[in-house]
Amino acid sequence: MKPKIAALSLLAVSSCLAAQLAAANGVKITRDVVYGHKDGMALTFDVLRPESGANRAAVLVMVSGGWISRWSAPEPFAGRMKPLLDTGFTVFLVRHGSSPKYNLTEAVADVRRAVRYVRLHGADLGIDPNRIGVTGGSAGGHLALMLGTASDDGDPDAKDEVLRASDRVAAVVAYFPPVDLRETNRRIMAGVDVGMLERFRPAFTFDMSLAASVSPLLQVTPDDAPTLLVHGDKDLVIDVAASRQMHKAFQEKGVPTDLIVIEGAGHGFQGEDAARALRAMVAWFDNYLAQK
Repeated sequence: MKPKIAALSLLAVSSCLAAQLAAANGVKITRDVVYGHKDGMALTFDVLRPESGANRAAVLVMVSGGWISRWSAPEPFAGRMKPLLDTGFTVFLVRHGSSPKYNLTEAVADVRRAVRYVRLHGADLGIDPNRIGVTGGSAGGHLALMLGTASDDGDPDAKDEVLRASDRVAAVVAYFPPVDLRETNRRIMAGVDVGMLERFRPAFTFDMSLAASVSPLLQVTPDDAPTLLVHGDKDLVIDVAASRQMHKAFQEKGVPTDLIVIEGAGHGFQGEDAARALRAMVAWFDNYLAQK
């Protein structure tokens, strides 16, 4: 028993030190806020708040890769999200019901609920419910785009007060997102030999007649949120053509949009490419969410 106790004590000390480090860097962290339940399990997000200079705008980060949403300590995200936090944004790390237990359509429903919850409890969370942005990469980018294109004003007749709230967002930044799930499924079924694409397969265990309804490319309307797309031109998992298509669709409907294509970048950004993408994200949200 003693080794276990020692390990638990070490974990507690490590968590305490991480929290102190985050506080020292001017970030207040609230872990595991419950925004809903599935099969008796909690759906949660973490909140990262700047301790000073908050602008009351929120950015929800879709924690998702292959529609797999893993828990990890939020403190490292405080470092990664530092440019957003330093600009005054409150950052929410949103987790959804994860593949393979839950499919892609269920992940969409979960993140929509997360936005509704944040809007409903905006005053308690210290944010303006009319200044909510979303971002994510790959599957997380797809979820962000779904929030930007296929949201609604809520169901006024719902018994659950969360479902009566709107899940509309005011700005979106999506990195290398799949945009037409019919095409993604076709590539998976064709056995395209790309590791991450193959990892998508468990999330596609749903009635494919629903694929259009969860394909942001097919949901674009003039009232969609201003959207920035960032994609590498050497992406072998989700071809840059996907973001080009999405960008064109937004332009045709008059939605404010921009596309940054990073030369030589693959599915995921490293080094200066990652820094460039992050700067572009902060500038986009600063333009569309921060009150001047």
